[in-house]
Amino acid sequence: MDSWQARSENDSGRIGSRSSSRSRRPTLAGGESRSSSGTRPTRSYSEQRSSHSSCSAADALPVDLHLHSNASDGSDTPEQLMSLAAKAKLSHVALTDHDTLAGIDRARLAAKGLGLEFIPGVELSVDHNGTKIHMLVYFLEPGNGPLQSRLAELLEGRYSRNIEIIEKLNGLGYEITLADVQKHAEGPSVGRPHIADALVEKGYITTRDEGFSDLLHDGGSAYVERMRLTAAEAIRLARAGGGVPVIAHPVTMSLTRELYAEAFHQLADLGLGGIEAHHPMHDLDLRAHLTEVAAKLGIAATGGSDHHGATKRAYRVGVGRGDLRVPESAVEQLYAQRNR
Repeated sequence: MDSWQARSENDSGRIGSRSSSRSRRPTLAGGESRSSSGTRPTRSYSEQRSSHSSCSAADALPVDLHLHSNASDGSDTPEQLMSLAAKAKLSHVALTDHDTLAGIDRARLAAKGLGLEFIPGVELSVDHNGTKIHMLVYFLEPGNGPLQSRLAELLEGRYSRNIEIIEKLNGLGYEITLADVQKHAEGPSVGRPHIADALVEKGYITTRDEGFSDLLHDGGSAYVERMRLTAAEAIRLARAGGGVPVIAHPVTMSLTRELYAEAFHQLADLGLGGIEAHHPMHDLDLRAHLTEVAAKLGIAATGGSDHHGATKRAYRVGVGRGDLRVPESAVEQLYAQRNR
């Protein structure tokens, strides 16, 4: 297959020629919301910059807009994550756990105490015309809202899916229970990583990765398809609640050049707010290319380490595999999308 990482001049020209009929994004209603703890969620970007007015563009601190805590499949608590971010000398951080906002208030409080600017977020698995996509949604607060209601349904879907996977594993001779799985999860978002941990504890496999490669990967002998929103629905619900939807690590979409360009155009017309250009799985050329793609589409080029802690040691807060530096301009672009 002709990988979409192999770019051509034709792709570049197509990306630069946007239709003038692009959908108008919904505006925020009622100003800033408050989190379930009653605190003001995030300062405006101009307020944040005035607090750091002595910083020039050259010496601006890097940011990390893709982090996972033990509220989903990470190993670090929200407080530990914020401590790691402070040690990495970051200016802005976002917590983006899978299908849950459970760690947001704790992370925000810890970030404030450490002088970090905090952005709440979540990571979803969505479908776009048969292609599985991970989507980050920023500025989504705990509490009631159109997308928050669907998150509760997604967590219920995870529960049902876990039971089906366990039943398949039992049929294959792996004797584990739901209780075995749940004790490896400290938050509400329980999934395949915790099932793999239970298999490790029982001695059936030696590592979490082995569980995925042998049993739990897409198409594996114990795999069960999960509940997903469509990309269009996720974007609509995110925008309706004041959120900014961003495609996460687009390299994993595994599309040809033509199809990925088509998908970016379609999703941008629906209200997509950004592309995660800076990610440990992207080489330097791809990061530069995706940054250019985002600029031509008029959306944000964001980035983050995708840190999971001990469950994915290669990805570290702020630096990914060691060569990641997400510029603060990513935050400025993200806020600009919020205000569209």
